[in-house]
Amino acid sequence: MRAATYALAVCAEMVFRDLPIEERARRIHEAGFQVEIWDWTKHDLDALARTPAEFVSMTGYVSGSLTDEDGAAELLRTAEESLKAAEHLGCPRLNLHGTGLDGQGLPVVPVSGEPSGAMWMAAQRTLTRIAELGESAGVTFTLENLNTAVDHPGVPFAKAADTLALVAAVNRPGLRMNLDLYHAQIGEGNLIELVRSAHGAGLIGEIQVADVPGRCEPGTGEINYPAIARTLADIGYEGTVAMEAWASGDSNSNSEAALERFRAAFTL
Repeated sequence: MRAATYALAVCAEMVFRDLPIEERARRIHEAGFQVEIWDWTKHDLDALARTPAEFVSMTGYVSGSLTDEDGAAELLRTAEESLKAAEHLGCPRLNLHGTGLDGQGLPVVPVSGEPSGAMWMAAQRTLTRIAELGESAGVTFTLENLNTAVDHPGVPFAKAADTLALVAAVNRPGLRMNLDLYHAQIGEGNLIELVRSAHGAGLIGEIQVADVPGRCEPGTGEINYPAIARTLADIGYEGTVAMEAWASGDSNSNSEAALERFRAAFTL
């Protein structure tokens, strides 16, 4: 097994929640982690840019969908706006979902059942254009798998297998997968094999983690994250592993403890 070569990041939306977002970013940076955010339109980008934090991922669109022509046009339009925000923060990755999500994580345009063949074709066309935008700007868009059983019912292309298939079909460096292991555990399981196959295909843009159930930091649920860390080191994964998880408690000290549990789980 090799030594770990991946970097660790923390989503500022989910820890130190009684503090302003720029102070959260500062705290995360001071603890030695990269920083991720969600919807950039809700934040003061100038204030974030003044922090010493290294921002590595943010939401790559404001609204839109992969499943239809009008939604695709909106997705592309707001992806271009997101590229400007990413440039302001020096952020190299922009995250996507199958459709826009509301404040509760529910799809703005839900899909009943499996996406149709026409939806698959529309998604591939739109993601190809998204990848071209990313390549022109020197950033990578990542398509995140989600779970529909607990957090995001009705989201199209939510399964890790679906996300992998779309990224592989586009087959461009401007689009990669955001492999979220919390969502994958709920939706499909078999996480170590999933990591190995996605990495072997060269499709991973980053990995996000939280434990199941509860979506709190590693060590609070059923996922064996130290085993996953050993697998990542063994396969030579060199990207980012980001904790997109609630701290298992609401105080700042709980958030500090959550960061340390995350670090411990991924320190070999």
